[in-house]
Amino acid sequence: MRYFTHAAYEEGHLLWNRRPIVQVLQKPDLSPAVRQRLETVLAVRKFAADNLGLRVGGAYKTVTAVDHNAVIWVVMAAPRDSLTPYLWWFPIVGDVPYKGYFDKARAKAEARAMEERGYDTFVRPAIAFSSLGFFNDPLLSNLLELNRVELAGVLIHELFHRTFFLKSDVMFDESSANWIGNRGAVDFFTQTEGADSQDAVAAREIYDSDMKFAAFLLQQEARLRRLYQSGLPYDQMLRRRQVVFGEINADYARLKPLLSGLERFDLDQQQLNNAVLLNYMIYFHQLNRFAALDRMHQGDTRATIQSIIELAQSEPDDPFHAIWQATLNAPPAGGFAAIPATGAVQERNFTATPTSSR
Repeated sequence: MRYFTHAAYEEGHLLWNRRPIVQVLQKPDLSPAVRQRLETVLAVRKFAADNLGLRVGGAYKTVTAVDHNAVIWVVMAAPRDSLTPYLWWFPIVGDVPYKGYFDKARAKAEARAMEERGYDTFVRPAIAFSSLGFFNDPLLSNLLELNRVELAGVLIHELFHRTFFLKSDVMFDESSANWIGNRGAVDFFTQTEGADSQDAVAAREIYDSDMKFAAFLLQQEARLRRLYQSGLPYDQMLRRRQVVFGEINADYARLKPLLSGLERFDLDQQQLNNAVLLNYMIYFHQLNRFAALDRMHQGDTRATIQSIIELAQSEPDDPFHAIWQATLNAPPAGGFAAIPATGAVQERNFTATPTSSR
């Protein structure tokens, strides 16, 4: 109860301190950079509603000042011999593989408690979150530190959460929102500034990089699952996984120079454990399937979004399977999203869903 009371207080504080963006834009001393980003927020809202069919409502019409970059501190946990996350249960959203805190010290204390119970843990900052349409979320001022391409992607990501989510399926919710956010940003800058504009090019590079990173993660997931299902004695398996983690670090170091927009990831330097890897897997699972669905709709992102929702609703227990089946005859990858297909991992995914954080 104390956790929910504290969370409700902090959410109420953010909502109470909202100011209309159109009002802030009237300030004569507003810096050009902040003005440009606030104008971008309003333009992205309109684009998301008119072109992508997202349920925008009153979200991001206001801005709330925050005095730190991380708004939420997210705790994740997983057994040391499995890529199955520890789940926390919350009203409305169901089972969730992370727990968010507005205070870093509380998050660290939760992680220590989980470690004492024998779990791998990971604590990370989140710069944005969505109330899933229950409130008209304000733009948090920390997001104004992002460049316009990153800002557009985050907003579209969160607006998809406002439009649709599957209860108790965070991996699907976050991966689909991640793909839609990046794809939507490409569309936004292409249509508003031109395909050859600096922002449109940057958005395509981020999209391509995320697709490559998703393919990389799928390979590492398969490698670890083979180890954890090998039947090795527990102590021997733990020693072997340290070797595998070192190999993943090295493999990512070779991939990193080929990526754009993923500077926020330091998988080549990070001390890995199952909770760390699950954090990435949640956001990058089978993105190639969403891209295949997009090709089937001839690059019509709005139609692809609607198809993602309908397919998820048709098989809510395993929405990735529904999308895999729907894309078996998809045309091969081409254009800006061309990367080698990795194939679908036909496993029943751990599933859980958001009071979304990113």
